Amino acid sequence: MIKVTDIAYVRFRAPDLDEMEKFLLEFGMVRAERRGKALFMRGTDPLPFGHVTELGEPGFIGLGFYAESVGDLERLAGEHGLTPQESDAPGGGLRLRFTDPNGFEVDVVAGQEKSAALPVARRLVHNDGDERPRQGAPLRVQPGPSQVKRLGHCVINVRDFRESEAWYKSRFGLVTSDEIEIAPGAPIGAFLRCDRGSVHVDHHTLFPVGTGTPGFNHAAFEVANFDDLMAGREVLAQSGRRHEWGVGRHILGSQIFDYWRDPWGHTVEHWTDGDLFNNETPPNVTSIAELMGNQWGPPAPPTMGA
Repeated sequence: MIKVTDIAYVRFRAPDLDEMEKFLLEFGMVRAERRGKALFMRGTDPLPFGHVTELGEPGFIGLGFYAESVGDLERLAGEHGLTPQESDAPGGGLRLRFTDPNGFEVDVVAGQEKSAALPVARRLVHNDGDERPRQGAPLRVQPGPSQVKRLGHCVINVRDFRESEAWYKSRFGLVTSDEIEIAPGAPIGAFLRCDRGSVHVDHHTLFPVGTGTPGFNHAAFEVANFDDLMAGREVLAQSGRRHEWGVGRHILGSQIFDYWRDPWGHTVEHWTDGDLFNNETPPNVTSIAELMGNQWGPPAPPTMGA
């Protein structure tokens, strides 16, 4: 077992790369590269890409994680009798590809060349009731799409939660932040995060939900800040994009969220201001009411996860 450091990307198929790129530009991403039958999109963080669309029938293909090093990747390959391949995606490096118990392709990548960070336009200074650092200057939020920073997490529907949990934990070293019970003693899923010891990481990187039927639930992309999220919301609404849920603040993970659907019905989330945990944070068991509830904002629609 190795310990992956973060989620790297999600992969989809769609019959029209032009339409997918148009949506993702409105969503706040930037083209990293487009070649033949594949579109790679990125955020402002210095990462090669975070979203891949391959030409074909619409659907979710899988996801990728970052390994700490090429050595870790090679060790993982040896443990499972696999051979790392040279990646032809932006950033290059080595890639190891698994197929999880639900048929999703799961990559682990290492040795990529980082891309240059992109400028963040909405670096805003906010005043609140106690601290007022912005003095002598007005706050002005420039119109335009949100600025996606990076992919933060992916939620997948799985046949058997315990089977998928064991598969991902045993290979990639993920640990539990919050386990969700549909009834006392009846777990249905868990928020899993990367284990980086004392280093604080996102509350969750992967969330397998035991729905009984494998499928894509949603992918979540961090944006610059709350004003950035709200500005991007206006762009998507004015473009007539399908809104799913938000704006609100989750209970588990604490993120401010806003969910949208891409042109083929895949749910993608804007989020900001999430919790960070490390090895001093013990695992928690909680209810589905906390999973689907929020601290403020509208209730979850019945279409979430479908």
